[in-house]
Amino acid sequence: MALFGNAHQVDPAAARQEFAKLFGNDEQVHAAYQLIRDTFMFTDRRLILVDKQGITGKKTEYHSIPYKSITHFAVETAGSFDLDAELKIWVSGNPLPIQKTFTKGVDIYEVQALLTQYVAVK
Repeated sequence: MALFGNAHQVDPAAARQEFAKLFGNDEQVHAAYQLIRDTFMFTDRRLILVDKQGITGKKTEYHSIPYKSITHFAVETAGSFDLDAELKIWVSGNPLPIQKTFTKGVDIYEVQALLTQYVAVK
């Protein structure tokens, strides 16, 4: 299903191992999702977006968004005809949200609970 541009869940330990150079000491990955070539991860400290660019995907941009920079977020659940759920995250200083689409196999409420936990605390 990732072929159509929708995110699917990835094992957090596998994501931690694949992107080991990105993490601080004792930083824990709580959830990770893959969208074709891109990855995004929720850690105990921040949201990390890995954006592979170009045809070959060799050029990569890494975005680190501290939870305290997230001003608000929204989830849209899947419907009868639209089987995908969406996540929108607004970051301070940017009027447009970061948007991700999830397949029906991803629990959007789990994603929302992670954001609620970290955004409310930070």
